[in-house]
Amino acid sequence: MGISRKARARWEGDLKSGSGKLDTPQSGLMADTRYGFKSRFGEEKGTNPEELIAAAHAGCFTMALAAKLGEAGHAPESIDTEAKVDLSMEGGPTMSAITLTTRARVPGIDPVKFRAIADDAKQNCPVSKALSAVPITLEAELLG
Repeated sequence: MGISRKARARWEGDLKSGSGKLDTPQSGLMADTRYGFKSRFGEEKGTNPEELIAAAHAGCFTMALAAKLGEAGHAPESIDTEAKVDLSMEGGPTMSAITLTTRARVPGIDPVKFRAIADDAKQNCPVSKALSAVPITLEAELLG
């Protein structure tokens, strides 16, 4: 049995002067969250698809890493991950790269094993798999 999640988008107007709103009705986390051309390609307040993908990827990878560390007998104390999604404008907007930067405090694990587990989590988290057309790099640091 699978799990389904959904989000809704509404757009009004043309691309550059129009605007949109996003909703996540199941969680209620986003309700009428603004997005638009100026929040995607400029500095206007509001979200954009790349930011949302970065948030999803950071969350998914971090959960996958916690699971894989736990399965290996090394439950993490903490994991902090940033995902950066680059949008290239050459030949039209394209996601050109994703960088995951993670720092974890994991008692009793050596750096080589930690890195192997982190690489496995990067390759196998559902969001990484869905974004496999985009080059994904991982910077992983074991703290303490």
